[in-house]
Amino acid sequence: MGRFILIDVIVASTLLGLWYAWFIHYNRRRAADVLQWVQAACVGKGRVADLRWQASSSRLKATLHLSSRWFEDAHLTIRLLPRPLPVQWAMSRWRQQQETLTFEANMGFPPGFHLDVIRHRWSGRTGARDSGAKGRGLRDAGSKDAGSKESTRTRAWTISRPGPVILTTKEDWPVELSPVVNALASWRDKNFVGVRFNSTSPHFTATVALENLSDQKAAAALLGLFRELAASSSAKQH
Repeated sequence: MGRFILIDVIVASTLLGLWYAWFIHYNRRRAADVLQWVQAACVGKGRVADLRWQASSSRLKATLHLSSRWFEDAHLTIRLLPRPLPVQWAMSRWRQQQETLTFEANMGFPPGFHLDVIRHRWSGRTGARDSGAKGRGLRDAGSKDAGSKESTRTRAWTISRPGPVILTTKEDWPVELSPVVNALASWRDKNFVGVRFNSTSPHFTATVALENLSDQKAAAALLGLFRELAASSSAKQH
């Protein structure tokens, strides 16, 4: 009996070891692809260096050296799901945690304001209970009246794509914020998790879901947006 338990322990330990090694490799490969896209998007004007892995290869910090007048002391943080640790990975999946890339840097022209942009999406749909109740009512009414009742109860849905809705905690809208908000609104498809401007270091921080970084082209578009936001936030200073 003891020998079978020992065999089970050895098998389980071997499987866990293989799981850990495989997903360490997977996470590092995934992060390396993202960094390669970011560096290639810099077109020779940026270099990724000083890679530091943390939390069982689920978090990577790196320095991004940029020859840009907009950003100084830029850093990247990639947060991945903790795949090497099965229990933590299952919990993160259950909590629907996102894999993200965070870019933070100081700016050559620091913003004269503090702004936190937190992005949310809402969606709605008809309830199954209402449609089920309608169906039961029609069946009870009989086949002859079902058609007429169905036609009168059918709703003509009009689907439209609204513009962004901004909820703010400020009673007075500073004039210098308008270019920043307009730039963010024009890039609504980037699905930012959050953007922060601060008058103290780091002056600019942006977090985006990794699912939006699929290749070099997407990384170049993202860096272009960062430069646009930096320019819009300091438009009054130069």
